[in-house]
Amino acid sequence: MGRGTPVVSLLRALPVPLALVAMIGLAGAVLGGVYADPLLSRLVLGAAIGSVGVSLATRRLPSWLVAPLSVLALLGYTAAALWFTAQRADLPGSLGTVAADAARNGIPRLLTALIPVEPLPDTVIVPLVAAWLAGLAGAEIGIRADRVLLGLTAPAGLYAGALYVVGPNADTTPWLTIAFAAAGAVALAAGARPARPDRSGSPDPAGDLTPAVRAALRARTLASTALGLVLVLGLAALLAPVVARQVGTTPVDPRRYVQPPQVDSLDENPLIRISGWALNPDQKLLDVASGGPGGPAPAGSPAATAAPTPSGEGEEPAVEEEDGPPAGLRIRLAVLGDYDGVTWRVGATYRNAGRVLPETDPLPDARVEQVVQQITVDSLTGRLLPAVSTPREVTGARVAYDQDSGTLIRPEGLTPGLSYSVTSRREYPDYSLLTSANVPAGDAVARYLKVEPGAPEQMQQLAAQLAEDNGAPYARADAIATFLAEHYRVVADAPSGHAYPNLNFFLFGPSTGGGQRGTSEQFAAAFAVLGRMTGLPTRVVVGFQAPTGTGPVRGADALAWPEVLFDGLGWVAFDPLPKPNTRPKPVEQDFKPEPEDPTPPPDEATQSPEATPSGSAGPQAGPGRGAGLGTPVLVGGGTGGLLLLLAGLATLVVGLRRAQRRRRLAEGLPAQRIAGAWREVTDALRLAGRPVPEHLAATEVAAHARSSLAGAAGPGSDLGPHADLVPQTPEPGRPEPLRPAAPPVDDLAALVNLAAFAPGNATDEQARQAGELAVAYAAELRAGRPWWRRVLWSLHPGPLRWRR
Repeated sequence: MGRGTPVVSLLRALPVPLALVAMIGLAGAVLGGVYADPLLSRLVLGAAIGSVGVSLATRRLPSWLVAPLSVLALLGYTAAALWFTAQRADLPGSLGTVAADAARNGIPRLLTALIPVEPLPDTVIVPLVAAWLAGLAGAEIGIRADRVLLGLTAPAGLYAGALYVVGPNADTTPWLTIAFAAAGAVALAAGARPARPDRSGSPDPAGDLTPAVRAALRARTLASTALGLVLVLGLAALLAPVVARQVGTTPVDPRRYVQPPQVDSLDENPLIRISGWALNPDQKLLDVASGGPGGPAPAGSPAATAAPTPSGEGEEPAVEEEDGPPAGLRIRLAVLGDYDGVTWRVGATYRNAGRVLPETDPLPDARVEQVVQQITVDSLTGRLLPAVSTPREVTGARVAYDQDSGTLIRPEGLTPGLSYSVTSRREYPDYSLLTSANVPAGDAVARYLKVEPGAPEQMQQLAAQLAEDNGAPYARADAIATFLAEHYRVVADAPSGHAYPNLNFFLFGPSTGGGQRGTSEQFAAAFAVLGRMTGLPTRVVVGFQAPTGTGPVRGADALAWPEVLFDGLGWVAFDPLPKPNTRPKPVEQDFKPEPEDPTPPPDEATQSPEATPSGSAGPQAGPGRGAGLGTPVLVGGGTGGLLLLLAGLATLVVGLRRAQRRRRLAEGLPAQRIAGAWREVTDALRLAGRPVPEHLAATEVAAHARSSLAGAAGPGSDLGPHADLVPQTPEPGRPEPLRPAAPPVDDLAALVNLAAFAPGNATDEQARQAGELAVAYAAELRAGRPWWRRVLWSLHPGPLRWRR
């Protein structure tokens, strides 16, 4: 019997540590539900075995030595796990660098990672450390201190934390919770052992208990058991309805409380970088080596061609590739889907991603080919990571990914010499179905159909005209691409800008003054906006077109192109750029927009009655007629009535003008009042005979306003490249004195830019300041006009009807 005692003791001691390992392992299995493979669950199970094993192996040592030894074992196990996951994901850097980065960013990256999460050093370090500490606490309290119930709180907390981190992002697995409860019950049952006997074999060192003492012990045990049962039943009665109400609700996702990786304005809208790259065509941005198929898009794809050449009515659109731009591999930098009338934005929510990116549903009956690229960064800056669409695996760089747009970023930013490999899957649907394909509608694509208020009427007229004879979605898209390709020119020195005024000037501005020419920025943005006006879901893509798919990518290869979403075909790229060596047609040849403010016809001159020939009888009162009023009385009365009417109209105009100014400067949000102050300035310039060209930015309008105080804009006007577009109408015969604007309009222009590009940041004090600046400038400008123009200034009804 003596030999069997150690075996029995060992068997009695095993259930508690085994239950602890099982409970921690089940917590790892729950968390593994949001990971891409079972590696995380295995690593957590290993941490459970290691932590509980260390505590069992050192149970005969003093308790104060166990924690340091267990922490040393934790460091070794964690280092091995980080090294393995880093090698598995082919991450660059030494073990120390990887470990320091994982320790610093483990929690935020775990909560912002794209699901399914790939086991990487920064996504496994927190679960491993938590599992090891839970095993250490459970073993020391539950086994060494023989407090099993208290020792189970550590793995229970770990399990609850795993459920919270997973949230609604994994399938429910009730059996894991049942197994966890069963393991806890086994641990509690095994821990409820009878008191250890003394050396004499008696369970009570003091000897046998008397019957009275035994009865008292039984009564106390029954009382405590009854009290515990009542407490458990009471808590169940109180908490059961609350828990039941939560069964049908969605669990809270902790990711909504953590801010994902952010980008700056240049990465949010890289479209504005096109003009800079166009001016530096030889700037080397990337080196690309394609390791897989990557030739041009198949014939028939609008992405592979310049604007499709329309054929005869009823025939399938013909596509010409001979004269188009050189076909090559298009590399995406960013996909811009949001437009507010001022700027295009990516509008992405980036999630930290591992090497393998999540799959998307393939297009039906689409041919898929794999493209592998090795990309080395040269002078390209920012965080956006170039890749062929649609990326599926990235090695050599830590990335964050927006699944909706397919845009990649490197949160740490690009650096010269950074080299990474991208595996993409390009889909080629059946483009012969384009002519009959529909476009989706509804909330799912609302962002791609949104047209902000304030679109110029000329653009709306053009969109309506292009859609008038083209009912099918592809026909509308083809008509827009053809119109842009045939009537406009691509130039490298066109200024950047794609707000409504910029696009309106690009489309309808005088060709001799800078209009009707632009970079691919204006072509793509104009196509996308006109497409949305005709009901097409559109977006703009910024990237590069390497002529061969392999080799250096330079500034001249930078390109923006529009895409249209078709049912069953996905996003289809169009190329609205003109063919090389072609002369654009005059815009007026196919579209003649009405002037924004058509000049009203002149009032008809009051004609005097024909003079009666000398000697002829004039009209006289016949017999029986009254003599009536004489001609002087009629003329005088009519003139007086006309004067009263004119005075009434003048009073009405003055009152309406004052009410309009009051509404602009005193009503609405601060941003609206700043915009109203800006309209007061532009109306004043128009009243002074110096209207503002629509394409000018706010700072250029301020320069125009300064020059207007000195008279006509002369050669010294500070208008930059737009000096030739400013109307030059000096007052004849009366040179105006040179006076600086007081206060300067530049301050008002800065407030306008603040209200437009930083919504919600304008204050009431800034709005009041804007109103004062506008009123002071208008008064200064009016004071420099001739006396008769000052009189007519307040009587002019133009500001009441001028379109904005």
